[in-house]
Amino acid sequence: MAEGRLNGRVAVITGGASGIGKATAELFAKEGAKVVIGDLASSAGAKVAEKIGAIFVPTDVRESREVDALVRAAVDSHGRLDVMFNNAGIGLGVPLLKMSEEDYRNTIRIDLDGVYWGLRAAGRVMTQAGRGSIINTASVAGLIGTVGLSAYNAAKHGVVGLTRNAALEFAPFNVRVNCICPGVIETPLVMNQFGTVEGARKMLDSMHPLGRMGQPQEVARAVLFLASDDSSFVTGHALAVDGGLMAGLGAGGVFNQG
Repeated sequence: MAEGRLNGRVAVITGGASGIGKATAELFAKEGAKVVIGDLASSAGAKVAEKIGAIFVPTDVRESREVDALVRAAVDSHGRLDVMFNNAGIGLGVPLLKMSEEDYRNTIRIDLDGVYWGLRAAGRVMTQAGRGSIINTASVAGLIGTVGLSAYNAAKHGVVGLTRNAALEFAPFNVRVNCICPGVIETPLVMNQFGTVEGARKMLDSMHPLGRMGQPQEVARAVLFLASDDSSFVTGHALAVDGGLMAGLGAGGVFNQG
């Protein structure tokens, strides 16, 4: 039997109960990794873990001690940590002047602070071991501004900055740090927010030059690339997985109206 690209490696995935995290957990397990899923106790994380032979650790990434415990559980169970995918996040579309302080702080705590705690917890283990790959979930909203997503934009721009900073600090220890910047991906998070809006799917599809939203499995394959030795000379990179959205005006742009 051919070995997978992550054969024998230990991978922690936050937000692994659904969407991109779930797809990545399934792909990592298929590629031979020992997967540890962190997600809220109320999530489907336990079911996902049982299905793929992984470990589930209830985790609220807003709390640094819970992220520390997640990483510690992986090391205690498997003796090592090779891959950390800081993926847990939320999206909240509210104009800047209408966003409550509570919603702002919650978005930052999950989407930015949660990544910071994951970088810190995994970095401590990996720099000591002299190996590892950390992948953070940012967004195309971490590369450009988006009307109505001020807190989300702030958090995701922060993730891109953290990724680059950690890549520089961890490089001497042979630990790589990258992030993915998805476009609009057809996940429960996205569809719960837009799915009931008439014409939303057509609008979300048309945002991308390829003419459709992305699928979680497509992002998972990009994460696998960054986690594996296929990207052994890649660090500090923000990889857009966006159907061409960041390329500029294309198939759905204002110059294609005739």
